[in-house]
Amino acid sequence: METGSLEGTGAAADQPVWRGLRPGLLRVRRLLLVVWTGVLAVAAGLLPGLLAGPAWALCALLPAVFAAWCWRLLGHNWRSWRYAERADDLLISRGVLWREETVVPYGRMQLVEVTSGPLERRFGLATVQLHTAAAATDATIPGLDPAEAERLRDRLTELGQARSAGL
Repeated sequence: METGSLEGTGAAADQPVWRGLRPGLLRVRRLLLVVWTGVLAVAAGLLPGLLAGPAWALCALLPAVFAAWCWRLLGHNWRSWRYAERADDLLISRGVLWREETVVPYGRMQLVEVTSGPLERRFGLATVQLHTAAAATDATIPGLDPAEAERLRDRLTELGQARSAGL
């Protein structure tokens, strides 16, 4: 009986601790959706309305309907992003319909970048990009707190140097 409880505790300790992204990333993406929807609504309503008549101005509703659908999809996509640091590698998981899980061994990392564009800085966000020898395995974690992004960069760089020293 006690052996079973010890095994259960050991199995739980081996599970990665997943971390999600900051809500600011969802706000940024939804803000961009609203801005682009407005531009498309004006273009879709103004041009046909002027060229073909006022009834065609209703075409401006099409981008708004599409944006309402995308609003929900952005929420699902944002919730699907997560990452976990393990002893030997970093896990990144994302995707709603097609789940994608990337495993990046610390010893294979060549470069860890932290970037933050103007819109990201305005919302207090940063992106960590990992570069490996194989271009197909480069990984990105968007929407992190800048302090967390720097902590993650420093930790991954330190672990990468320690793991690659043995190669």
